[in-house]
Amino acid sequence: MGSNGTPGVDERAAGPARATRPAKRRLLVGTGVVLGTLLLTGCSSATTEQWKRLGLPEGASDRTEAVRSLWIGAWIAALIVGVMVWALILYVVVRYRKRSDEAPKQVRYNLPLEVLYTLAPFAIIGVLFFYTVEHGNQVTAMSSSPQHTVNVVGQQWQWTFNYKDTVDGQEGVWETGTLDKPAQLWLPVNESVHFDLTSPDVIHSFWVPSFYFKLDVIPGRTNKFELTPTKTGTFAGKCAELCGLYHSRMVFTVKVVTRAEYDAHLRELAAKGQTGAATGGQDATTIPGHGEQEGEK
Repeated sequence: MGSNGTPGVDERAAGPARATRPAKRRLLVGTGVVLGTLLLTGCSSATTEQWKRLGLPEGASDRTEAVRSLWIGAWIAALIVGVMVWALILYVVVRYRKRSDEAPKQVRYNLPLEVLYTLAPFAIIGVLFFYTVEHGNQVTAMSSSPQHTVNVVGQQWQWTFNYKDTVDGQEGVWETGTLDKPAQLWLPVNESVHFDLTSPDVIHSFWVPSFYFKLDVIPGRTNKFELTPTKTGTFAGKCAELCGLYHSRMVFTVKVVTRAEYDAHLRELAAKGQTGAATGGQDATTIPGHGEQEGEK
């Protein structure tokens, strides 16, 4: 009975409940470990490799190593900084937790601490800046004599590719895409290609994720870059700059093939009469292949 005459609470009844809590915790931890193990072992080799690349697609050009190194290095730096910050937070929470109602000693400044949080960010920024410039120079490096030159024209809302190779005595051939049939860019494997990017209308952005490279296509300006495809296959390309109504349809594919297949494709274009150069539609608001104006239904 309680002191006020009410029935008392049997404290022993809580004993078995308390005893089951550690067992439940162990069960939950064990279940989590088993599920985590199954999840990791159930990943395919392709998924495992993508985890190693921290989300990057499989590289297919000679510029991928520099970008991959910078990407992974930045993640490692961020992880180190994050661990240090969380460690300092937890240390302060535990070391200086409230122990009594007495106010702690007040200080106006702590010179070592102020030096640390002033110099540390400068050191981090300096290291990241150095490696960004170093790897950026590797990615944007160009040679004096590339093996091929392609003029890429980004227009609303497809791509035109002008190959500057001489084919059957003709200087240059071209191909273009429509909304119904996106363009294809053919490139020879293991041969350097110089790209000139131009636009007759608005800003676009030429992006092939597997090449680890993206560059804006700006009206009135020719942007340039160079790379060497290192793997045969078909790779996705797209416009990475919002350029109007049908921006989402401004996609293309890149076919990296052997030199013999590349030459044969250029001869096919020449046989179709697609010689010279195509610089884009005269009316920038025309949807290629549809004859409609932007905004019309």
